[in-house]
Amino acid sequence: MSDSSVKLLELARSMVERARALGADVAEASARGGFELSVRVRLGEPELVEEAGHHSVSLRVIKAQRVAVTATSDLSQAGLERCVSDALELSELSEADPFAGPAESSELAQPPFVDLDIFDESVSTIDAAEAIRRATLAERAALGHDKRIGLSEGATFARSEGVSALVLSNGFEAALRSSYASLSVAPVAEDEGGKKRRGHYWTGARHAALLEDPESVGREAARRTLDKLGAKKIATTEAPVIFDPDVARGLVGSFAGCILGGSIWRKASYLMEREGTPVASPLVTIVDDPLIPRAPGSRPFDGEGLASRKNGVVDGGVLKTFLCDWYSARKLGRVSTASAGRGGGSIGPTTTNFILKAGTTAPEAILASTPRGLYVTELMGFGFNPVTGDFSRGAAGFWLENGERAYPVGEITISSTLDAMLKGIDAVGSDLVLKTSTAAPTLRVATMTISGS
Repeated sequence: MSDSSVKLLELARSMVERARALGADVAEASARGGFELSVRVRLGEPELVEEAGHHSVSLRVIKAQRVAVTATSDLSQAGLERCVSDALELSELSEADPFAGPAESSELAQPPFVDLDIFDESVSTIDAAEAIRRATLAERAALGHDKRIGLSEGATFARSEGVSALVLSNGFEAALRSSYASLSVAPVAEDEGGKKRRGHYWTGARHAALLEDPESVGREAARRTLDKLGAKKIATTEAPVIFDPDVARGLVGSFAGCILGGSIWRKASYLMEREGTPVASPLVTIVDDPLIPRAPGSRPFDGEGLASRKNGVVDGGVLKTFLCDWYSARKLGRVSTASAGRGGGSIGPTTTNFILKAGTTAPEAILASTPRGLYVTELMGFGFNPVTGDFSRGAAGFWLENGERAYPVGEITISSTLDAMLKGIDAVGSDLVLKTSTAAPTLRVATMTISGS
């Protein structure tokens, strides 16, 4: 265990002991520390270099079923004592909640915890000079790819490393180290009439060695930018819509918010009372899997100290379960799915690696088998209602004719309901990549309304 892990565990442990000594029935402390570096290069010159460290501790107490949460970044003796006393005072002002409480001690994860390889020491060795070098290489490759690319919104390299310690008065304590690094490029090309077209591409991973080569990132960003030149509107129609992986994960993310226990007991989801029924095409299987080595959302235990486990959410189109922490589980009369997340002391259900599993069809084959339709590579706006499932978003991409890209399109809107979209999926690609904790491959929806000119 690293020195920082030991120190944060000692800090969290002392907070729990203080709160218990002052009368808390339950005390839970989460201490965090870490470092971040972010650099941005634009037109060959460093435009931003930010490096910062952070540390904080949050405390949740329960006294007579009254819950209070406090947090502080003041780790002086006086600051920590004030954080504890404030929590106890706030608990006196809150209403008793019969559903509040920790996990049972018998259910807690026991060490040694599974090693998911989510920390890479080499990430922390990337200093500002190296970050600038990588960003410069990526942007230079984008600008040099084609003379039509004369501008750039910049290339950004970012890396972070952190340690978190969790100590619960029911007996659980553990510390976890993690890392992540990313590189993105956003070149700009000038279209007819002087309109600027911006493209984008990025790579990200927990381990530095898994990042794509900076120059290949730049070239791919350039290619995507050039593909947008000559974009036009299309007439309003109904047609199949294909979503590339970056866009498809947004659909999966919208679905994720609707299967969390908090959304269900608050009656804020169109999926209420849909457990055990079809909610998607038979081609769709969605899992929440925190046990994938090196993946962005992986963790060995949840925010309440339960051992992480894979949860099958949708199997062959049928909704199998909601994701619950212990509070939402009690509200719904069920048990936790080890899905608790903790932020700022508060606890609620969350996803980890939330994945729509890949199919066996190559994405090129999906496009080739679509005689006429829309291939979406970008969505704009926030047009989703989780209560009704209504979906309407601005979109851009390519119009398909005879299975090939005919021309780029923009300034259009696609609309349906998320329920109809998921049920209408008739092709699932093989191109799943875990750059983010929510992920999906290429997807095709059999028909949607496309609003254009």
